Amino acid sequence: MLAVIRLLILALFFVMSTIAMMLFCIIRPFHRNNVYHVAKLYGSMHKLFGVELEVRKHPSIKSDEQYVYIANHQNNYDLFTISAAVQPRTVSIGKKSLKWVPFFGWIYWLSGNILIDRNNRSRAAGTISQAANKIKDNKLSIWMFPEGTRSYGKGLLPFKTGAFHTAVQADVAMVPVCMNSTCKRISLNKWNNGKVIVEMLEPIKLPNNAKENIREITNQTHALMHDKIKQLDAEVGIKE
Repeated sequence: MLAVIRLLILALFFVMSTIAMMLFCIIRPFHRNNVYHVAKLYGSMHKLFGVELEVRKHPSIKSDEQYVYIANHQNNYDLFTISAAVQPRTVSIGKKSLKWVPFFGWIYWLSGNILIDRNNRSRAAGTISQAANKIKDNKLSIWMFPEGTRSYGKGLLPFKTGAFHTAVQADVAMVPVCMNSTCKRISLNKWNNGKVIVEMLEPIKLPNNAKENIREITNQTHALMHDKIKQLDAEVGIKE
């Protein structure tokens, strides 16, 4: 019964929020803070799922600087949890095909996110340059999921290097964003689904030779985030 009530409330939320966000994005299309406001709206819905959410931000992260944020991507509940950590003047990179998905895709596009063609490597490479230029020219930050897909309880998947190349080209630091494991921990039929911690780690400034050692840096960052996720899992009581 609880699951039914939650689903009904969620359906109503999607209808009302979609209408509101469509109007919002049509009035100010591609504004650099659209994604931030949309993310905060969705992030506020964590309470509906009986989740206590804590977002931690390293004190060295400055509001007036640009970064490439890299986060672990687990499941569809990320929309209501890790999205709460999205910072002002931040956009994401998604599949070009999203542009044609009614309502959600339109909002995603009008919000100012960057769309890429994942089936075309040359265009994807060009998008890295496009993202880097947006960071420098428009003073934007980029939010990326370096795993490239949801992990669905398989642990932190191997990272692709696109986010790291973007940071190198834009000459900005990277901020790892780690969230404890949520797969199979959130049930629509439970009142209390425990605590979820999202922690934004200290910015990582890439070395001058980063381009030549991009895979090594990628693997080192993966190991750093893997260890932090394990720490967060232990903190909320998740056993291996």
